[in-house]
Amino acid sequence: MLTSLLAFLGACTLVAASPGPSTVLIVKQSLRSRRSGFLTVLGNETGVFVWGVVAAFGLSALLTASQVAYDVLRVVGAVVLVWLGARALWQARRTAQGGERGDGDWAGVEQSGWASYRGGLLLNLANPKAAVFALSFLPQFVPQDAPHLPTMVGLAALWALYEVGYYSLYVWCVGRLKTVLSRAGVRRRLEQVSGGVLLLLGLRMALDA
Repeated sequence: MLTSLLAFLGACTLVAASPGPSTVLIVKQSLRSRRSGFLTVLGNETGVFVWGVVAAFGLSALLTASQVAYDVLRVVGAVVLVWLGARALWQARRTAQGGERGDGDWAGVEQSGWASYRGGLLLNLANPKAAVFALSFLPQFVPQDAPHLPTMVGLAALWALYEVGYYSLYVWCVGRLKTVLSRAGVRRRLEQVSGGVLLLLGLRMALDA
């Protein structure tokens, strides 16, 4: 059991370390404040847990089997990514036009806690690949003699909690670099990069048949 648990945590580390839309959004929100970054992490991991529970009940298999349902969720996910990317690029443009006055847009006018949490949650729930991945990932670590449903739910909770800790390190590191990253020019470039990455990921998801 301990060996399986250690293997599961190792796999969770590899999954979390793989760059993706969630990582980009978490770093982007952490540039606003640690609070925004951490709430984005909580939203994202709520989505991870939800998909894990869905996989435990076998509902992800329906999404995999239904091309229409998969495509609908894929398009919704693409729209969310494109919207987040476009908003980041617009923010970078406003910062460039406002010069030092853009500081207020970046940190002074902080997003509400719900907005940060919701962004992380929607980004995860609108990704059909997250559902399919949970369905294929979690069952591999269920011992043969263990009850399937409660074990899968427990693994989903452990997965989410582990990633909360992992991504919180990102939030902390960005906070430590806040003095450098808060400069208007650096800030604008980071918004441009994160916005462009999110936009491209959204377009890729939309075109991914």
